[in-house]
Amino acid sequence: MANPQRGEVAAIIDGEEKTLCLTLGALAELEARLHAGDLVGLSERFAGGRVSARDLTAILGAGLRGGGHPVTDDDLARLHIEGGLKGAAELAARLLRATFGETT
Repeated sequence: MANPQRGEVAAIIDGEEKTLCLTLGALAELEARLHAGDLVGLSERFAGGRVSARDLTAILGAGLRGGGHPVTDDDLARLHIEGGLKGAAELAARLLRATFGETT
């Protein structure tokens, strides 16, 4: 069960509830993967609400790994996220809000 006080969010992925969390390690992974430079750069990158499919893959993959689910990006590409692409985008937005607050 996800703990919102810890920045965790729950999602139905492949028919199972999974917890996602952008831990410090997951954030470092995102910084490197997206060439954001630092946490402020990450926050600013997503503040406008525009994300690419590459961004979604990076966010959700890092969130799943941060939540204790050892998935690769190839694994993630095969997973069914409830709600399809729209559901994936909404999940990424919830995860970013849980991590950075309502400004993202």
